[in-house]
Amino acid sequence: MVLARVVGTVVSNHKDKKMEGIKLLLLEKIDAVTLKGKNDFVVAMDAVGAGKNEIVFFVTGSSARLAKLTEGLPTDATVIAIVDNIEKEGNFTYQKDKS
Repeated sequence: MVLARVVGTVVSNHKDKKMEGIKLLLLEKIDAVTLKGKNDFVVAMDAVGAGKNEIVFFVTGSSARLAKLTEGLPTDATVIAIVDNIEKEGNFTYQKDKS
């Protein structure tokens, strides 16, 4: 699994019928401690309803097709979780805003 921040969406009006109705997210991989972007981007199918600026986990390769929503779909990247917090050595480096 890879940590990333949702930085946008990708819209495609012409795509495989199996992909209709699935949101495509633009993700930027991040450093888990600093939360700074690595300027490394990927487009992923959204299996969990993630929103802009949320920190997420995504999977790639054959694992991307194991989520219920993406089973049997042509994808190499799928968002599978929205992160609530990140803790390193007893210190939180990230806590999702609950407000």
